[in-house]
Amino acid sequence: MEKRDAPRNRDVERRVEHFDVIIVGAGLSGIGAAHHLQLESPGKTYAILEGRENIGGTWDLFRYPGIRSDSDMFTLGYSFRPWTEAKAIADGPSILKYVKAAAKDGDIERHIRFRHKVQGASWDSETATWTVRATNDGAPVTLSCNFLFMCTGYYNYDAGYTPEFAGREDFGGTVVHPQFWPETLDYAGKKVVVIGSGATAVTLVPEMAKDAARVTMLQRSPTYVVSRPGEDRMANWLRAKLPAKLAYGIVRWRNVAFQLFFFNLARKRPQKMKDRLLGMVREHLGPDYDVDKHFTPRYNPWDQRLCLVPDADLFEAIKAGRADVVTDHIDRFVPEGIRLESGETLPADIIVTATGLDMKLLHGVTLTVDGERVEPGQRLQYKGMMYSGVPNLASFFGYTNASWTLKADLTAHYVCRLLNHMDKTGTRIATPVLDDPSVEEVPFLDFTSGYVQRALGHLPRQGSKAPWKVHQNYAKDLIALKYGKVADGTMRFTKPAPVARKSEPMLEAAE
Repeated sequence: MEKRDAPRNRDVERRVEHFDVIIVGAGLSGIGAAHHLQLESPGKTYAILEGRENIGGTWDLFRYPGIRSDSDMFTLGYSFRPWTEAKAIADGPSILKYVKAAAKDGDIERHIRFRHKVQGASWDSETATWTVRATNDGAPVTLSCNFLFMCTGYYNYDAGYTPEFAGREDFGGTVVHPQFWPETLDYAGKKVVVIGSGATAVTLVPEMAKDAARVTMLQRSPTYVVSRPGEDRMANWLRAKLPAKLAYGIVRWRNVAFQLFFFNLARKRPQKMKDRLLGMVREHLGPDYDVDKHFTPRYNPWDQRLCLVPDADLFEAIKAGRADVVTDHIDRFVPEGIRLESGETLPADIIVTATGLDMKLLHGVTLTVDGERVEPGQRLQYKGMMYSGVPNLASFFGYTNASWTLKADLTAHYVCRLLNHMDKTGTRIATPVLDDPSVEEVPFLDFTSGYVQRALGHLPRQGSKAPWKVHQNYAKDLIALKYGKVADGTMRFTKPAPVARKSEPMLEAAE
């Protein structure tokens, strides 16, 4: 079958800027990937293509009040850069400062091409290259690379998820989505309704309640909410006694172990874990508060991600009467606020639709391999980062039960191992090949959150056993990705034959 790619033109090829690796995205993952590449594969040339004007990704995009991490910074932080601030649950500006400092101190900034929005990438097996198509301020740009590293996150930066609300046009106040927070929005002394019960909602409510007349969190169903101290006393004590890197490593591993224990206990003894979580909420809100109605989910712990609130700020706002929680369904928006199915009307000057993200894997970049379109939803993920039948491409996807950066660090390290193995063996193509008929396809994520369920059809699949199985377990991934064999029999290493011969790539013997 003849390729649909444009015929090769040697003069054109010479004008296309080429790199060993192109990283797409200059957020937390992309900056981390660049650091690992420089440290572990120092001979590789690379560029970072960033569609926006700034470093930081999520932490630069989201500007809503109180924006912060929902994980501790000893695990959300990089393995190679200690978190040295007092707060373990950090605010967005502090995290952005941390990412920018990592880029500056690592001499990564000069590799970033800002306002380069990647549209598509085409793989050619004969030349073992990806041709990447982007736009720079609307003008087309073409680059090429041997390995493509997608560090774009998992959601749509251009649109959040907002359901259709009947009567929205009738509402007389302001409606905002947290992903696009207006800088000039004044909510002081106003009545605010925040629709949602996830991490964004539980962050917004106590922060806005400091200045608003009243803030109501309106939810269809509750989420598990856990309070944790904003500062880690042990970490701060260790940092005063030990070198920063050593103290950071000790606390990081303590927190990893705690997360693994907590998650495994929730899976093995869900009722016990549920009782404990709800008991802690009752301790905060007192015996007269209806915890069963407003904070008792219909699912077991870790069927969805738990919401973390530092220093019980949400519960303190509720106890102080500055905020409340309403559990009901929306009938429609009305001029004065929101009418509920129960018949009650919630008055509002401002409605915040904290209704979730729109998942968009690979940031919607169109991929083709030798002229054939790649549909991620029809591929299996290899080790949670590569795709069956897709050569020389990896992407990040973090943990649902722990910090994103834990998996991002391991992924970047594995890619460097893969690149170094290819250099050592003289091969140029690495392709995960699914040829085991006993591997069964299962959903990529065993998670009931709405944003995941809406996107399942577009997400890749995972397999029933390694290396196609996605482990939500840092310890298992550490063993597999940092110490496991690169040439494992599933990853096929090849090199292209001379172009003039038009022959198939030659299979190299695995080490």
